[in-house]
Amino acid sequence: MNLKYHTIAVLFTLGTVVPAVATAADAEAGKAKAAVCAACHGKNGIAAIPGYPNLAGQNEQYLVSALKAYKNKQRSGGQAAVMQGQAMGLSDDDIANLAAYYSSLPADGGK
Repeated sequence: MNLKYHTIAVLFTLGTVVPAVATAADAEAGKAKAAVCAACHGKNGIAAIPGYPNLAGQNEQYLVSALKAYKNKQRSGGQAAVMQGQAMGLSDDDIANLAAYYSSLPADGGK
């Protein structure tokens, strides 16, 4: 294969991968945005209501995927309507920041 084609392939690959990792999430911004989440998921990410999920220590990418799925109305059942309403007002940066914040918390709530 020609060097030109290898170079194009590498540039194409980098162009599709680098933007996904170029922006680092800001856990402090997520903490500031998390006040409304605390009503159900607790101030320290440990759910205040039985049956609601704990967010503290959760996998960051899982949280991003879950929030985006709620925002896009791809999750249903349970309290999905509530979460859809909450997620609709979040930007992609907000979602990344919230996920960074909750994943940084100790899974036991800091006990």
